[in-house]
Amino acid sequence: MTPVAPGAPPHASARTESPAAFARHAAAIFAVEMRKMVRDPTDLFTRAIQPVLWLVVFGEVFSRTRAIPTGNLSYLEFMAPGVLSQSVLFSAIFYGIAVIWERDLGIVHKLLVSPSSRGALVFGKALAAGTRALAQALIIIALTLVLGVHVRLDPLSLCGIALAVVLGGALFSTFSFVIACVVKTRERFMGIGQVLTMPLFFASNAIYPLVMMPPWLQVVARYNPLTYLVSILRALMVQGGMASEGIGLDFAVLALVFTGFVLLAARLFAGIVR
Repeated sequence: MTPVAPGAPPHASARTESPAAFARHAAAIFAVEMRKMVRDPTDLFTRAIQPVLWLVVFGEVFSRTRAIPTGNLSYLEFMAPGVLSQSVLFSAIFYGIAVIWERDLGIVHKLLVSPSSRGALVFGKALAAGTRALAQALIIIALTLVLGVHVRLDPLSLCGIALAVVLGGALFSTFSFVIACVVKTRERFMGIGQVLTMPLFFASNAIYPLVMMPPWLQVVARYNPLTYLVSILRALMVQGGMASEGIGLDFAVLALVFTGFVLLAARLFAGIVR
């Protein structure tokens, strides 16, 4: 029998399962998380307020200054994908606090003794967090159309935008999951989450091109997953937008980082109850 660490719930050791079982268990967790969203959808709209302010106030003001070189795009067109990425980041980065609440309520203990592997638990929650971000994407795209942004509305582009938003939301929610497993308390989590969000946002190409950054910040931006999410959305969302490294490479980077975070979160998950 595989030994279980002291303080861990029974059967909390790592499990292996078939791909079909993994998909079934992840889908069950996804369904539970989505039911939570349906019961209380107000959170989706309140979290859309900040990106709306960025577009309507910050975007309109800087569009008039013409101080930031954006090529053949207006500043509002350049910024719109960055604001959508910001919305995805800000909604997902605090997702881990729900895990701490579930730990305090005893829900995590029940999940850890269920037949599901930790990887399936983490993946199902991450997929739900990414899907939640789609509602905010719809709000922001609708607003950009009202503001006169030339948004690409062909089915292929919209499907690509949806995939990028879900993947980005899943990635940052899993990053949040990892932080929650390490810090274990709501107070520490909120402090670290607030410290991380703005540096991730400003150390990306969301509101200005990489070429405007000092060299050291360009290096940081290259290792920032948000940069690749913005690049995908700028190419798919705005007419005339281009991906700096290519859409395929950007998606590959996000998928690789997400996989790494899922594996790390699955490894750390049981530790949150100790």
